[in-house]
Amino acid sequence: MRVRHFACLRKRRSRRQARLLRVLARLLMRLGLGLLVMFFSVAAIAAETSVCYGTASDGRLEGGVPLPQEGVNFVSYSMIGRLAGRTYVHNKVRDIVVAAYAGLEKEKPGVVYKYAETGFSDGGPFKPHKTHQNGSSVDFMVPVVDQNGTSVHLPTHIFNKFGYAIEFDSVGSYGEYNIDYPAMAAHIVQLHREAASRDLHLWRVIFDPKLQKHLFETEYAEYLRANIKFSEKPSWVRHDEHYHVDFSIPCASER
Repeated sequence: MRVRHFACLRKRRSRRQARLLRVLARLLMRLGLGLLVMFFSVAAIAAETSVCYGTASDGRLEGGVPLPQEGVNFVSYSMIGRLAGRTYVHNKVRDIVVAAYAGLEKEKPGVVYKYAETGFSDGGPFKPHKTHQNGSSVDFMVPVVDQNGTSVHLPTHIFNKFGYAIEFDSVGSYGEYNIDYPAMAAHIVQLHREAASRDLHLWRVIFDPKLQKHLFETEYAEYLRANIKFSEKPSWVRHDEHYHVDFSIPCASER
């Protein structure tokens, strides 16, 4: 009887130990997977963390990231330009730009936008532009409507210097296209709001001074006056077919 009793106890202990080992194995596996996920998450974040140096007109960039080729309501100005590496920005600028477009999906459904040149992945001189050197500058083509009032993309291709050779008249018309000032104003407001939500802001917006007045005829006029610094003097190029936005991003000291 005693032998049988002790044998039963040993079996019970063995079963308990086996269960404990299985539980311990599962915990270790989960812990290991968790650490593995954490490792790759940290690595991914580190890989997309940009560092800017200097200024937009005299600087450089480390870890630049490209803007997406397209989204629900936006596209890049050129696949050629993208493949040539001319659509890189600081990762914080990328996040602001993409989030602003997402906000416009709800605020301006049916309106389409197009961004243009930004800079190289490592920044530096970016001809023919005088700025765009540290990942904080983005050119946006003006949103337009056609003769039917439908929001369409301004044509950008090699024969019009990817849109930069287009010249709008004094009211913002170019052939069958008219600048959609409410859509443009809404975009600038969204960019500012998304930057502010990240404790950042827009340093300036460069747009033809003679056309700026039309932005202040929209419902966003009060917000623009209170929050946006527009260029007051004509730039070295007109900036009528696009508006240039400089974001205020904290940059590191040059090494």
